[in-house]
Amino acid sequence: MSDKHLSCHLSRYIGETVTIFTTSGGMSGCGFTGLLLEVNCNYVRLLTERGSAPANPLSQDICPEMESYSFSRYSRYTLGSVCDIPTCSIASFCHNAV
Repeated sequence: MSDKHLSCHLSRYIGETVTIFTTSGGMSGCGFTGLLLEVNCNYVRLLTERGSAPANPLSQDICPEMESYSFSRYSRYTLGSVCDIPTCSIASFCHNAV
């Protein structure tokens, strides 16, 4: 299947959770699962981990006058992650049947 036809097919599943297996080895051979965000002829973009909700702007935890910041204070927040996969590296694509 050409990259153009594959991209057309994949774009039908934007907004759904999918798993994409690639031709690469190692841990990436286990596949990438996430929310399909974007598809074009060059790559697909998956949201593989959602970030935490924004903090309350009135909270003392984020008030700069209260104390100096350190990275460990914010370790409970996740930033999320996005994965861009070249379409030429896609070996298979899994989605729900319904």
